Amino acid sequence: MPHLFIFGLGYSAAAIGRRALAAGWQVTGTTRDSEKAEALRGDGFRVVELTAEQAPEHLAEALSSASHLLASAGPGEAGDPVIAGYRDAIVGAGNLTWLGYLSSLSVYGDRQGAWVEEASPAEPTSDVGRRRLDAEEAWSALAKQMNLPLAVFRIAGIYGPGRNSLRDLKVGRARRVIKQGQVFNRIHVEDIAGAVFAAMQHPDHAGIFNLADREPAAQSQVVLEAARLLGVTPPPATPVEEADLSPMAQRFWSENRRVSAHRLKRDLGYSLRYPTYREGLAGLLSSER
Repeated sequence: MPHLFIFGLGYSAAAIGRRALAAGWQVTGTTRDSEKAEALRGDGFRVVELTAEQAPEHLAEALSSASHLLASAGPGEAGDPVIAGYRDAIVGAGNLTWLGYLSSLSVYGDRQGAWVEEASPAEPTSDVGRRRLDAEEAWSALAKQMNLPLAVFRIAGIYGPGRNSLRDLKVGRARRVIKQGQVFNRIHVEDIAGAVFAAMQHPDHAGIFNLADREPAAQSQVVLEAARLLGVTPPPATPVEEADLSPMAQRFWSENRRVSAHRLKRDLGYSLRYPTYREGLAGLLSSER
């Protein structure tokens, strides 16, 4: 039985794990949250709780039977936390056949609305993007050392159950921010799960994969569509200069690009279940009802 080990069972990684569980795989993952660990065990995961008291040997034991390894933890100022903390355990895991890393489109930087694809050079324009690129390179070096294929997934803005404009409108926190010419790609969490699982089954196709929908669109368009689906009045338009954005949001809005993800279909044979935000929002509304 294939065994997937996930460092960091967050929102997207847990969806990937559930996709593997549904296919009959064994899935083990890490978390630092005891309450979350219990819920994940209820879903069928084997969970390793990372605490200050836990010895690295315990994690190495859990890794020993893994055939596939996926890292989803974001890098900090000190670099990639998984490689920094668990490199020896990973190198010593003798049954691994595939490595995967969840990265970000921020490595492409600001392209002033131009298109990028997997073959485009990474030109990060933010500290976050530079750290992501450094982490990608660290994983690439480790994969080369271990003589294993590595798939790097550069992910667009994530939405899905519990994280979408429909919910934001319902709870009164939706905003319709306007910036002339600004567009973003998005990706439904179930398409992240489907694409990554497809890559695990095609280790001969390694390298970089963009995970993004087919229609880059303004943030305001998505909010308007969500309001239309709910039959409610959309929030008023707010110029980006007056939006009082957080530092993270300011970085997000400082980069403008359109992203192609053609390798998903060409190399993995994967077709997006939700190719644009319209199908994604409609699907979420239908599932909630």
